Amino acid sequence: MLTALRYVIFAILVIAMAIVAARFLFALPPDEKEDGTHLSPSETGPLAEALTQRVARHEGKTGIAPLQNGADAFAARMIMADAAVSSIDAQYYIWHDDLTGILLLDALKRAADRGVRVRLLLDDNGTSGLDGEIAALDAHPMAEVRLYNPFNLRRFKLLSYGFDFFRLNRRMHNKSFTVDNRATILGGRNVGDEYFDTGPMPLYVDLDALAVGKVVPEVSRDFDRYWNSPSVHAAAPIVGAPPSGDPIADRLARFQDDPQIEEYREILRSSDIVADLARGELGLEWTDALLVSDDPAKGQGAVPKDDLLAVRLMQAVGDVKSRFDGISPYFVPGAAGVKAFAGLERDGVEVRLLTNSLEATDVLPVHAGYSKRRKAMLKEGIALYELRRQAAPGAPRDVMGPFGSSGASLHAKTFAVDGQRIFIGSFNFDPRSTSLNTEMGLLIDSENLAGSVHRAFDNGLGGLAWQVERRDGDLIWTDPENPDAAPLTDEPGGSLLRNAAITVIGWLPVEWLL
Repeated sequence: MLTALRYVIFAILVIAMAIVAARFLFALPPDEKEDGTHLSPSETGPLAEALTQRVARHEGKTGIAPLQNGADAFAARMIMADAAVSSIDAQYYIWHDDLTGILLLDALKRAADRGVRVRLLLDDNGTSGLDGEIAALDAHPMAEVRLYNPFNLRRFKLLSYGFDFFRLNRRMHNKSFTVDNRATILGGRNVGDEYFDTGPMPLYVDLDALAVGKVVPEVSRDFDRYWNSPSVHAAAPIVGAPPSGDPIADRLARFQDDPQIEEYREILRSSDIVADLARGELGLEWTDALLVSDDPAKGQGAVPKDDLLAVRLMQAVGDVKSRFDGISPYFVPGAAGVKAFAGLERDGVEVRLLTNSLEATDVLPVHAGYSKRRKAMLKEGIALYELRRQAAPGAPRDVMGPFGSSGASLHAKTFAVDGQRIFIGSFNFDPRSTSLNTEMGLLIDSENLAGSVHRAFDNGLGGLAWQVERRDGDLIWTDPENPDAAPLTDEPGGSLLRNAAITVIGWLPVEWLL
């Protein structure tokens, strides 16, 4: 017994020494970035011409237009980037090296070529395959790229978790795209083909909001907080020197024979969000909107509970009186979340929640964290819906209110309260969003947008989701649009192997990571 204990202690010491050595050998380079600040709103250019008088007529208010269609969300970013005359500040969790990712990088480079100051802040977890393009953009005299909690290793990035786990486990999940300090796009979409609703690949059901007016300089100031935070590093020492030539143009050239590129060109030809703003045809709703954002210090460790976005957001929402309808793709309520939602139900609030079904989820462990709490939530009267991978036959495409239509996987993060307010942002109802990742979003006073979410739930989500119910202690999945159809008694998308994996993950003490 004593010998075995010695071996265990020796093994622990060896592992500890290896971790210390790895952290020394693969330490991040010294970060010598300079603090930066946003520019004042541009006084010239298409956005200024379109918005100056309209913003003045609605002093103290924010103009909101939901971007529920992925193609429109892509076009809005591209057209706004092409309209920029002074600055672009973009902040993203994931920026893929696919067609839309390269098109948007090219748009940023073209803006920099025109003399626009470009600042791009990326979470390094979502930059795979882009080191050369990042280095090239960062080398441009009018552009700068910074990385949040960068990985020590570049070729085998995930190995960095082995010796720097607690830092790298904290990520920047924020998404914003601000142009000329005149207009900004916030919401749940990352940059990548699957978020923009075109092409043959699986889609994400997502939601962004275009905002102008009062909240825009607040978003710019929040961007500065992150840009200058200790968790953010200049890209050049991390990704190395730029390769020769023009890697962004070279990468874009590889897509010229891709039939999908014509689809994107047609989207841009048929859309002009700047002109729509100027003509008053975009349908802006002028209202009050509150920006809620985590302190970027969250990337270095725990922050006081009262500083967490989740706490401040619930304080801003205040008392919920009658209805709470929430949409979260990665829904892991935990015991505390079940208790909180159950408390609302006991106070007479109708709580309805939509998340991904097992057949639609792209993160199996998250589904394990959710599914272990399903029966407890249903017992408390909480209504649960799960997005189907494919809509029911005959389901209309646009019936899910402001968060789009059915695709392969839900990605929108939003909730509506009492027919009065709606939140649009990056926050999931899970421990990772609450305690580990930084998040941001807008709490918007809007009977129109909140009502559209409520109506979508009232209508049973139009054949796009299963409703999960309890019958004789077991779970069943029903189609709210077809109550006479026999319910499913086996979980959609389940299999012997997947069900076993979900059970085992549910036993493990990993809920805080999900």
